[in-house]
Amino acid sequence: MQLLYEDNHIIAVSKTCHEIVQGDKTGDTPLSDIVKAYIKEKYQKPGEVFLGVTHRLDRPTTGVVLFARTSKALTRLNAMFQSHEQIRKTYWAIVEKNERLLGNVANEATRLENYLWRNEKQNKSFVVKPGTKDAKHAALSYKAIAQSERYMLLEINLETGRHHQIRCQLAAIGLPIKGDLKYGAKRSNPDGGISLHARKIEFIHPVSKQPISITAPVPNDVLWQTLEKSIR
Repeated sequence: MQLLYEDNHIIAVSKTCHEIVQGDKTGDTPLSDIVKAYIKEKYQKPGEVFLGVTHRLDRPTTGVVLFARTSKALTRLNAMFQSHEQIRKTYWAIVEKNERLLGNVANEATRLENYLWRNEKQNKSFVVKPGTKDAKHAALSYKAIAQSERYMLLEINLETGRHHQIRCQLAAIGLPIKGDLKYGAKRSNPDGGISLHARKIEFIHPVSKQPISITAPVPNDVLWQTLEKSIR
């Protein structure tokens, strides 16, 4: 667990592609339990430690995860995430180089707007026509910010928070995320994850009302680090 930010009301950590945010049927120890153990040991807290999960990242995704340390912070952060007000999440994704985007590095962002339908059995989302039963509106913007010989680094800002939204919407326009076999990538990544990284979260602190910005370093991977350096 890599600690990114901590105060009396919130705590943020950087998640690897092998970690889960909350417990699931695999029985693997979730990040929430690891963070609880850290708080209990650091502050010598007796009894149960309070920790609220405010949002989730898919297991193969890396990056910043924000938890609430108090019920007051949890209630207010939940409201922010649901309304998408006073909070902004920025993701980075590696995709194969695309001719349509080559001349558009660091230019204006492109907005994607779709309706997504989730297949529970497949644990997969699909772009469908508006009006499809159970479909939900999804919107994001993306732009290419760096490139290597074979790949491009996209910066994505979410307007909504749907199941596998970034993975599904990018795949639908022919830009599957590197390593994401479920959504059309040609091959898996060596670490079993996908090249989608929750890079930054910016929000108004739920208690102090001060602006907070938390950035997660890119994974310890040559391609990630090469692309990051090429931005500077």
